[in-house]
Amino acid sequence: MSSRPSSVQAKQRESAVPSTMETMKLLFLQLRPKQWSKNLLVFSALIFSVDRVQLWSLQANVQAFILFCLVSGCVYIFNDYMDREADRHHPEKRKRPMASGRLNPQTALAFGVFLLILSLSAAFIQQVLFGLVLSLYGVLNIAYSLKLKHVVILDLMIIASGFVIRAIGGGLVIGVSFTPWFLLCVFLLSLFLAIGKRRHELLLLESSKASHRQVLEHYSEPLLNQMSGIVTTLCIMCYSLFTFMSGRTVYLMWTIPFVLYGIFRYLYLIHVLGKGGKPDALLFEDKGILTTVVLFGAAVIIILGVWN
Repeated sequence: MSSRPSSVQAKQRESAVPSTMETMKLLFLQLRPKQWSKNLLVFSALIFSVDRVQLWSLQANVQAFILFCLVSGCVYIFNDYMDREADRHHPEKRKRPMASGRLNPQTALAFGVFLLILSLSAAFIQQVLFGLVLSLYGVLNIAYSLKLKHVVILDLMIIASGFVIRAIGGGLVIGVSFTPWFLLCVFLLSLFLAIGKRRHELLLLESSKASHRQVLEHYSEPLLNQMSGIVTTLCIMCYSLFTFMSGRTVYLMWTIPFVLYGIFRYLYLIHVLGKGGKPDALLFEDKGILTTVVLFGAAVIIILGVWN
């Protein structure tokens, strides 16, 4: 069936003038608040420094979290503005405000630019180095939306790099540095999730994959499965080494089983149940993943609080 009628209808809706309240609601939805859970990684430095936590540290991390949410929301606006035609071919993404035609693209883009300038200004006021890191995050993701998302393999690495930048930013605002092992763990785990998402998109779209995301033409299910296996092994090895070489108590090794179960559970979800298209949503939808994350966080806090 041709997708032209839906595209024409979407463009007709773009020309319609919604009410102010409706526009504000659509702009908020365009920031994708459901995906803000990705920015919780900002608190990782705080969790692994729980024995030194002070009130100002928590406040600084909360501010950093909010700013990352706003900047990532601006990136989503820009990305959806660029992809609004392609998103209309996707069974889920076509419901987004711009792709569906409910939100005027120019209005959304202007709002995104204004919010981005405001957010980066607040970040530089909080801490200059944090402002630079947040700016790097924004530039990297805009470059991804413009060009890098079409470059095979590099597209996955850019996504993973964004999570590393979040962790670094959270550490900067409270004056805590990470060991290279931990940052490598974050990168590999993020890469693992990105590969799972690409695999889900590949299987979901099948013959129409190129019309939605060009880079999918260069991927195959066997390739993504092999990449996933390699990254999974590296992730488990790096976290295990981190627990012994982080400079903290070696009792952190007791958290390794949580990491193993979480990764294996996620592999079960994507390979057996066919999920993985929304890694951030799975954190709250799957009780096994959510329970593991909560227990892992609690174990880290208890171990560092008692033995460090």
